[in-house]
Parts: sequence; C-alpha cells; structure tokens
Amino acid sequence: MSAYAQLLDAAIRDLEERKAAGERFVAVAPATLGALAAPLSAPTPTRAKPVESSAPAARPAPAPRAGGLQPPSATPARAPLFPAVQPTRTSVAAPPPLPALNISAAGKPAAFAALRERALACTKCPHLVTTRKSVVFGVGDPNAQLMFVGEAPGADEDQQGEPFVGRAGQLLTRIIQATGLTRDKVYIANVLKCRPDTPGQSYGNRKPRADEMATCLPYLLEQIQLIQPRVIVALGGTAVEGLFGQTEVRITRLRGSWMSFHGTPVMPTFHPSYVLRAEDGPDKGRATKRQVWEDMLQVMERLQMPISEKQRGFFK
Repeated sequence: MSAYAQLLDAAIRDLEERKAAGERFVAVAPATLGALAAPLSAPTPTRAKPVESSAPAARPAPAPRAGGLQPPSATPARAPLFPAVQPTRTSVAAPPPLPALNISAAGKPAAFAALRERALACTKCPHLVTTRKSVVFGVGDPNAQLMFVGEAPGADEDQQGEPFVGRAGQLLTRIIQATGLTRDKVYIANVLKCRPDTPGQSYGNRKPRADEMATCLPYLLEQIQLIQPRVIVALGGTAVEGLFGQTEVRITRLRGSWMSFHGTPVMPTFHPSYVLRAEDGPDKGRATKRQVWEDMLQVMERLQMPISEKQRGFFK
C-alpha cells in the first residue's frame, strides 16, 4: 500500500472513532479548508515510500449487524473494509461503589417497587423535569441473568415510558431474540432515566452530560444490586462512561473486551443506533453488525447458553 493510501486509511479510521465517540464536528482552519479545496494528485505507488501508520489498529471487518438479526440472504459476503485484528483492552478506572442492601428474596419485589416509585418521583434535575413526559425506569425480569444498559431515553421512550422502543429498541429486541431470549427474560435500563432536554430544537436527541448521569446513577446502581445479573451489556460508549464514571470513552477500542463492574462481567458493544447509522456506509453496516454479534456470542458463552452452528455463522 502506498504512503498516500496508508495515511488516507489512518485518517478514515480516526474519523470513524471520533464519530463513534459522539463527536459530530471537527474544527478545521480556513487555510486547511483552502488547501483541501485545491486539486491534489496522489503520489504514484512507484515513488512513494512506505510509512508506518500511527493510527490505532483497525478492528475486525465486522459483518452484518445483529440488527435485524435474521441470517443474511444467500448473496455472497462482501470483502471486509479493513483487515481483521484482535480487539484491544482499554483500561477503565474502578466503577463507583454499589449501595449496601440487605434484602431477602422475599423482600425483593417490594424493594424494587419502592425504588421505582422513588425514581418516578425524582426532581433532582429541574431542567429535565420541566421537559420530560415520563421517567423511563426500566423493563424486564427483575431476576434476569442478562442486563442491558443504555445511556438515556429518546423521544419514543419518553413518550411511552419504556426504554428502547424506537428503531434502535426494535433492533435491540431482534438482537435479544437472536440469542434465543426475549425482552421479558432480560432487564433493560438506562443510566439516565429522563430524556435529555434539547433547548432550541424541536426534534432530535443529545448526549447526556456527565453531571446528569452522575445524579441519576444511584438508581441504576440499586437496580443492579437488586437484579444481580450475571452479565451486563453496555450499549455504547456513553453507557460505559455513565456506568464507570468515566469521560471520553472510545467504544471502537473498548468493545469486544470484558470489563468488570464489582465482579459482574460487562461486555461493551455498539449502541443499536450506531448500527443503524452504519447501514448508510459502503458495506451497508455488514461489518458493524458482525462485530455486535461477536460480542453477543461472547455473552452467550459466558452465560453458558447453547449456541448453534447457525447462530455462530450469522453475518459471517
């Protein structure tokens, strides 16, 4: 590969990581814009000297998403965009402490109901109280072995009072079903229970702020303490940030590697909305879908769930 092609590849990977981390804009100086507007000719391969790219190693060329999570049709698989490599582990500081609870199995339903009532009545974030339609507490089995944690409700969730019910939620449901489970057999919650307000705009969502997630985190921590899941799936970098009290987490580097939340295994993976956006890419999201599905295969193995050869081959 020529030096020009290597540098271009590195730039593309860096921009993809920034996008996955939630960045929407990149500052560019006027002089740089002028230079970019001028016609450029790529160096010829015969004269270019190979260089080492300092960009992070490319992730495995993911295949179709666990989105629709039905196996793809018989059309031949497209070639991966980048060479496959093993995911690297990113260190994250210790998570915040869990609340001390001493509740028997018999008292668990009452404790869960009381927690829900406290959350529904919460007014700790006045700017969110004035704009929310619902407090989106969570949904599923309070005794679930598998728990999914997202970042915050969107417009559909705020309207219906249930997490992950929009397009991204429908995709999450299909991912769950592809493992052999159903939504009522897992538990789904968000770090932030109220939809982030969007002053000055009538549509769209925004990323929850660190202070908002920190304020709401005690409700999630108590949910985790009561549910006692065997595995937690963190959906997106913002969910990891809120769960572990971190900032600037790059999910593209973190996904696929196990983390630990007070002894509970945590699998970070892409948020379903990111998978939906990937469908606009040149491979129609095939690579991203396979990455998410590989993460879910690890979750199934950790839970000692049966995995068929058909399941292992989804989106390959």
